Amino acid sequence: MSESVNIRELNDLIATKSGVVNLVNQGMNQTIVGQKHLVDSLLIALLSNGHILLEGVPGLAKTLAIKTLASIIDAKYSRIQFTPDLLPADVVGTMMYSVQKEQFTIKKGPVFANFVLADEINRAPAKVQSALLEAMQERQVTIGDTTFALDEPFLVMATQNPIEQEGTYPLPEAQVDRFLLKVVISYPNKEEEKAIIRQNISNVKPEIKPLLSPADIIDTQKIVNQIYIDEKIEKYIVDIVFATRFPAEFGLSELQSIISFGASPRASISLALASRAYAFLRGRGFVIPEDVRAVCHDVLRHRIGLSYEAEANNISSDEIISTILDKVIVP
Repeated sequence: MSESVNIRELNDLIATKSGVVNLVNQGMNQTIVGQKHLVDSLLIALLSNGHILLEGVPGLAKTLAIKTLASIIDAKYSRIQFTPDLLPADVVGTMMYSVQKEQFTIKKGPVFANFVLADEINRAPAKVQSALLEAMQERQVTIGDTTFALDEPFLVMATQNPIEQEGTYPLPEAQVDRFLLKVVISYPNKEEEKAIIRQNISNVKPEIKPLLSPADIIDTQKIVNQIYIDEKIEKYIVDIVFATRFPAEFGLSELQSIISFGASPRASISLALASRAYAFLRGRGFVIPEDVRAVCHDVLRHRIGLSYEAEANNISSDEIISTILDKVIVP
């Protein structure tokens, strides 16, 4: 009984905070046409205190989306263009010698921001990627002998171009695993494309005004962390993840030869966190199976290893996830 009262109280609390989501959507709609899934995914990553990897061809408003989000929240935004000659110091910062002061001073890098866009992350060498990914995981950066905590909220949005793979440095599985979501963005439809043309050829550029503050996001993150996940939902999440590791145990023997390795425990954690954020976006104080299913592809697609047989037969991780969701018993 007390549990149901708590959920009722939580629903009321979420209703009072739903204005945050409305304000973000309102601000994003001024510059972003369509791409509802991209906007929702950014919100899920932000409210879950995670990071997001976006894959899509150039020109799909990836950069514009995170820049607009930073403007709405009145947060510090920085963009790092990853190139083969980039150094870790160009990302995190370095020690510089001052001739006037006759001492070393610390120059902080672009990672010291609330929203960091890592553009084309697979174009820089492994040591640069690992410098950024360490900052993502530890939420701190060490320059010389001094360790600096990164600002909150802290969201890294990395992008990858799926077309040009020559001369790139693919992210290792262990590093890709650090991203809460991997979102694949597709082209807009015809009506959206016409709206994009109209918006961009007009001389009126929408002015994005701050509607929220970083403190509002931190408060909302705390509420999302209170959203109730029933034991049956926890079992459902674990079953989905275990089906990627031991498909035969779930009557999915046909997947055995096309999965080289399954999702890690970080996948289970990410699935629970993203489901909570999705429930919040839908105005609920508890997670239901539909929330888990809604975020499952974005959470798992970069965490399942495909065998040579799967690649030879053009089988994607998305198809594997859909097969698992069809088979695993829903509570």
